[in-house]
Amino acid sequence: MFIPVAEEAGLMPAIGEWVIDEACRAAGTWPETVSVALNISPKQIVLPNLPNVVSEAIARYKLAANRLELEVTEGVFLGENGPTLDVLKRLRQLGVGIALDDFGTGYSSIGYLNKAIFHKLKIDGSFVREAGSRPENVAIIQSIVQLAKSFRMTITAEGVETAEDFERMRDLGCDIIQGYLFGKPLSYERANQMVVGLGAQRKAG
Repeated sequence: MFIPVAEEAGLMPAIGEWVIDEACRAAGTWPETVSVALNISPKQIVLPNLPNVVSEAIARYKLAANRLELEVTEGVFLGENGPTLDVLKRLRQLGVGIALDDFGTGYSSIGYLNKAIFHKLKIDGSFVREAGSRPENVAIIQSIVQLAKSFRMTITAEGVETAEDFERMRDLGCDIIQGYLFGKPLSYERANQMVVGLGAQRKAG
């Protein structure tokens, strides 16, 4: 209920700015090897001031731009694409990462891969989970991996829940593997404790 009400009240831009600011503030206290990723909605990505919001946040908390990753879905390319492409290009010029999430499940975005906007493709978990029983899914994943590497992009496999899934995605050439196999979503407080704790362990070691 919260998001529809916030959208109707016109509060989403302000909420989006607050989320970006809070994420950069938190990441600024973490070890330099840890980055933060944020989902950006199709409505937010067309806001002309988004690059300025991001630029001010990373400067405010002295966060290296490459430690911030913004994730968008293929839905951002529905409708008029000019404003979207302009915002994405300006964000990339700041040095932040732009990941294309749930790749292959929505509106085709292949035509935009050669515009040097994205640094990462994320394979949707629906392809990953059925790869063991559906050879066609393996073929799709192989094609996505080859496509990503041809554009020098990093490739992430989402939705990995078993050791078999992990080995399969690794063998298929995925650079990053994420999913419940490694842990379930945590509250901010618990995640922050974990990240800070890992940083302390590395310093002690």
